[in-house]
Amino acid sequence: MQPKVSKFGGTSVADADMIRKVKAIVAADADRRYVVPSAPGKRSKDDQKVTDLLYLCHEHARQGIAFDEVFTLIARRYSEIAEGLGVDPELQKHLEKVKQEIARVAADGGGPDYAASRGEYLNGLIIAEFLGAQFFDAAELIHFDERGKFDEDQTYRVIDEKLKGSQLAVVPGFYGSLPDGSIKTFSRGGSDITGAVVARGVGASLYENWTDVSGLLMADPRIVDNPKAIQTLTYRELRELAYMGATVLHDEAIFPVRHAGIPVNIRNTNRSDDPGTMIVPGNGSEKHTGTITGIAGRKDFTVIALEKAMMNSQVGYGRRVLSVLEDHGVSFEHLPSGIDTMSLVVADSQIDGKLKDVLEALRVEVHPDTIEATPQMALIATVGRGMSHIPGMAAKLFGALSEADINIRMIDQGSSELNIIVGIHADDFETAMRAIYKAFVG
Repeated sequence: MQPKVSKFGGTSVADADMIRKVKAIVAADADRRYVVPSAPGKRSKDDQKVTDLLYLCHEHARQGIAFDEVFTLIARRYSEIAEGLGVDPELQKHLEKVKQEIARVAADGGGPDYAASRGEYLNGLIIAEFLGAQFFDAAELIHFDERGKFDEDQTYRVIDEKLKGSQLAVVPGFYGSLPDGSIKTFSRGGSDITGAVVARGVGASLYENWTDVSGLLMADPRIVDNPKAIQTLTYRELRELAYMGATVLHDEAIFPVRHAGIPVNIRNTNRSDDPGTMIVPGNGSEKHTGTITGIAGRKDFTVIALEKAMMNSQVGYGRRVLSVLEDHGVSFEHLPSGIDTMSLVVADSQIDGKLKDVLEALRVEVHPDTIEATPQMALIATVGRGMSHIPGMAAKLFGALSEADINIRMIDQGSSELNIIVGIHADDFETAMRAIYKAFVG
């Protein structure tokens, strides 16, 4: 049988009791041979993540401020975990080395990567001993090139050489190493990426991502009461939903497993019998069910609408519009257009402080007949396999918004058959989400 890779998030490894659940989960399936732990997360709402404390240690050291008090909190946290599990992987020795290295790296002008990575490293040492597993330092497996870009060829070659023979191995998430041996981290939440890389490297049959929820939900539970869980979705559908923020998996974690055709199972450490959500490659043969996979949305967009008579006959008009955004360092999210109209949907974070200059540059460069900026916009994506192939899907969506007395300011389906995106005023966001969910799900 092909092995399974099991990544456990911060809440799943937050204390000794949670790590006991991890051991029970691993022991329940002999194919779970590769375990990728995160750093200890929050044990309660008011608790602190170890990674945040480690970042703080580095920042204090960088400014020449003593970080003993903060580091004591970290050391106490790990000591409590190790004592609670009845293991001692020479923890005090490792803690002392970490403390010294944080100070040294900061004094040498280094970045926070080393400090940030030690949360996973220390937790990995403890969990490996508790599981009776072989510990592999991720710095020896996950490699980046001189520019800090993930080095696929070297990483997968090393993983094949070092990991494939292991019966049970622990690989800390979140970090790897640069050619000079210094530590390099993925972006925050990057333990998901490590798990996906290990899964591809060992040819896993399944990548399990264990967290504190039983998979993805069809809508945000803070907006929609008790939304249903998504049982199965494709990588493409996940990508569409993740873009709108509806995911429990790091965006970049999709690509290694997608390339290798490895399914991902989002599971709940506290409810290990729940099947969770299965994310599958998708080969185009999936059934078009007539319903949707999920709804997700984001606020804080601005729409810049341009109108120009005979716009379609002016060669290069769209290029010149986009060049203005490029010149001002602004990226766009969507670009719905008509014969004589074009709308630029831009995140407020991109256009903040630049809107006036961008509008003036557009007037000078493309001479629109009219130009208007509409702030406080929200986008909602309704995602589902084969939406464009099922009659009445768009009518149901627009009808639901009409019945809720919500004005649609923008519609964008583009070339994708997976989703329909509507733009509405931000004040209508929650009402629209509930209306769409009720129309399709009930």
